[in-house]
Amino acid sequence: MAGNENNETDIRIAEQLSDDDWAFLRSLDEDRGMFQQIGDSWKGPLGGWAKLTFGLTVVLGFVFLFVIWQVATSTDNYVAHTLWAISGVALLVVMGFAKEWMFARMNMLTVLREVKRLQVQVAMLAEQGASTDAD
Repeated sequence: MAGNENNETDIRIAEQLSDDDWAFLRSLDEDRGMFQQIGDSWKGPLGGWAKLTFGLTVVLGFVFLFVIWQVATSTDNYVAHTLWAISGVALLVVMGFAKEWMFARMNMLTVLREVKRLQVQVAMLAEQGASTDAD
């Protein structure tokens, strides 16, 4: 019974959609790849921070490669070797936190898109309810 009610609701929503609403919902339904989501996270009020974090992560990645090279070539001095290895682990942790922030932001934007979709659907149902009450 509940599944039937959901189908009826979907049909009523589809009937109420204007062309602009359909275009908006189709844009939300697009399969959004990781790179498109990263690009979307560079927009908005925190876009500058997202760009900075992305750039910092890229730079840290190159520094990490340098540290790995130093670990591999500093085998004659165990103190330097140990310090380079500890630096590598520290860089991995910092890069992990930066990437976690970026992915959390991408996830938040995805959730906001879904909330916007629900707002459109609720508004359309409210309009339909108002029009049937007027009849």
